[in-house]
Amino acid sequence: MTSNLTFEELGLSADILEGLLKKGFENPTPIQAQTIPMLLSGERDIIGQAQTGTGKTAAFGLPIIERITPGLRKVQAIVLAPTRELASQVAEELESLKAKRDIRILPVYGGQGMDTQLRLLKQGVDIIVATPGRAIDHLKRKTLKLNDVKFVVLDEADEMLNMGFIEDIETILSHVPEERRMLLFSATMPSAILNLAKKFMGEYDEVRMAAKQQSAANVEQVFYEIQEKDKLRALHRLIETEAEFYALVFCRTRIGADRLASKLSGLGLDVEALHGDVTQVQRERILAKFKSGHATILVATDVAARGIDINNLSHVINFDMPDSPENYVHRIGRTARAGKTGKAISFIVPGEWRKLQFIMQLTKATINKAFLPSGQEVIELKKKAMKEQVFAATDAGISQEFYNLAEEVLASGKPKQLLASLLQLHFGGHLNPNAYPEIREPERPVFNSRHNLERRSYSKPPTRPFGKREQAPVHSGKAPFRKRKNFVH
Repeated sequence: MTSNLTFEELGLSADILEGLLKKGFENPTPIQAQTIPMLLSGERDIIGQAQTGTGKTAAFGLPIIERITPGLRKVQAIVLAPTRELASQVAEELESLKAKRDIRILPVYGGQGMDTQLRLLKQGVDIIVATPGRAIDHLKRKTLKLNDVKFVVLDEADEMLNMGFIEDIETILSHVPEERRMLLFSATMPSAILNLAKKFMGEYDEVRMAAKQQSAANVEQVFYEIQEKDKLRALHRLIETEAEFYALVFCRTRIGADRLASKLSGLGLDVEALHGDVTQVQRERILAKFKSGHATILVATDVAARGIDINNLSHVINFDMPDSPENYVHRIGRTARAGKTGKAISFIVPGEWRKLQFIMQLTKATINKAFLPSGQEVIELKKKAMKEQVFAATDAGISQEFYNLAEEVLASGKPKQLLASLLQLHFGGHLNPNAYPEIREPERPVFNSRHNLERRSYSKPPTRPFGKREQAPVHSGKAPFRKRKNFVH
């Protein structure tokens, strides 16, 4: 979404405007339209609330490029980002925005060769884009000096706090001048962010963009209600029955991502896992493999997926549901890009129904309930896909050698048997109905007028009843624990 203003009206210089025109940028996004004039003319700090993909980098990058001194070769601005991928992406974007100005920009993060960073820092740079950990490393080595910093930018501040970088951020801020200008950008504004602002920022202006409450119009959104233990089988069944499957699968934890990727790989699928424990070299290799199509499934955590830009994903799978509506919108927005359509699938396990309702309410999205295909439906769909694959191969053309071989084989007089044999050799045991046992849907808990939970199909009662609190009987250890008769299930 863009504004009605032009970049020229925002007060940018002619050389910067020329560079933007070459990039094809004519009108600023809403956050750029609000932030750029404030940074160019004012002196107050800024808190900006906007999600990834709204043009935040240009919003703070263009004014910084305008206001720092070219060729000084001292760090005049430092941008802190939570992940290596995002730091690299921000540095590349700033490089493309500086036009022909003599400004050196250096990304600094773990996984890069330290010798290269040391050499470039010694030669002098004007803007540093760093992950907090690597910035701390250079401060300890005294190879990074922040005495001349005029701008400090915290990009994706909420994610940095979630990742435990608060102490590193405080350490870095203790090395910059008190008169620096601080810019804080975050998709959400939890209390921890506001506390950070009160502690380290002076008087500040706020720029708040309306959250992307409306999820992508080109994304078909569905959910399946299943038991936790059935998630893997359900995902495998969908992979085998969806016409196209080039997907990003979200897990809640690093361990969960590794475990799921390992199990999918064991099923013969081309899959990779991406999370915070992956080194930068591994990360680049994994993303290159996924973007080239050599891996068709990428299992990732939310933090690790930040900064990934892939335009042709067919599916986004919420294998584990996100913790907030904002994260849900951010996840599913990775499919249906560039005018294409996509599909977002969520697995809802017992206890997550209210979370789903909350997401639908805040995002104003219609998320339809879907039902997993039965084993027989899977078989029929696979038969159809096999026929289409055979017919497509026929249309692609067949060399004369295979025609000659076909004539020799058909000379036996058993064409139907021979064709069936070839299909079985090629497709193996894909039509075995025993491979697709029934996946039962859990019954959803309901609430009566007293707000007491009625247990329908759960094996364990809640730890305490909903409604009036009761004093649990004390277990002495001498006799078996016995439930009170009036304990509400």
